[in-house]
Amino acid sequence: MNVSDFLERWGRTLFEAPLATPPDPELPPELAEIRLAVLDAIREKSYRSGGKKVFPYDLLRLELRGIVESSRPVFTGKFFRQYLEQEVRGALNGSGCRFPEGLRIEVEATATFPQRGEPWLVIETVSRERPNPAAQPPARLIVREGAANVPEIALGKTRTNIGRVVDVYRTEGLFRRNDLAFVEDTEINRTVSREHAHIQFDRATGEYRLFNDRWYPRSASRPSECGTWIVRDGMSQEVHRNGRGAKLEPGDEIHFGRAVVVFDAR
Repeated sequence: MNVSDFLERWGRTLFEAPLATPPDPELPPELAEIRLAVLDAIREKSYRSGGKKVFPYDLLRLELRGIVESSRPVFTGKFFRQYLEQEVRGALNGSGCRFPEGLRIEVEATATFPQRGEPWLVIETVSRERPNPAAQPPARLIVREGAANVPEIALGKTRTNIGRVVDVYRTEGLFRRNDLAFVEDTEINRTVSREHAHIQFDRATGEYRLFNDRWYPRSASRPSECGTWIVRDGMSQEVHRNGRGAKLEPGDEIHFGRAVVVFDAR
């Protein structure tokens, strides 16, 4: 059986099988382990940005050790490399993960067996060309409702904290410092939590994103517990506590309880 026939027989079964499905016991163990290791490496190196998963590396280097001479053409041939690239791109596209257009895979196979405790398969992720990070555009928050420590604040840092007090202490000491703090004891200010929210600039996407930092019970019967939402074009959008946050648009009204600020980006 030539290399093309071999890969055509095993390749699609390997890469299209669901991740939860154990490998076919008749599959060559090396190919099954390569498949799992490559997908695990992609999962480990991916992260969320702008509400989407991102795999930022444009090169995967695979080093196979202890491969007998008769099997080396299977792993180092051009067909196998291109096949891996095609299937990896398909897996990334299928999961909605963004990745560099020029993503490539390099495979090296050696007959030298690894020492005890060393892996026989090593995967390295490399960024050959790193894009320039987005410059942080000028933006500010303007207080509309509530009495804060400042009437407006420029978003000049990567992260800007918002809460009811300036310094937040826990048992071990100072835990957090709020840049915008609704410090006066008023009816509106009492609806703001000590650690209410933060706004973060994402250099990968060039977006300002709002994150809810409050601890609150999640239930359909008490949706108001969220305590953080955006009003945009007359429509309200709750911002729940999660790792994604919500993208901010110029003119957004941001509500922290009954306190209101406006996001102004020039």
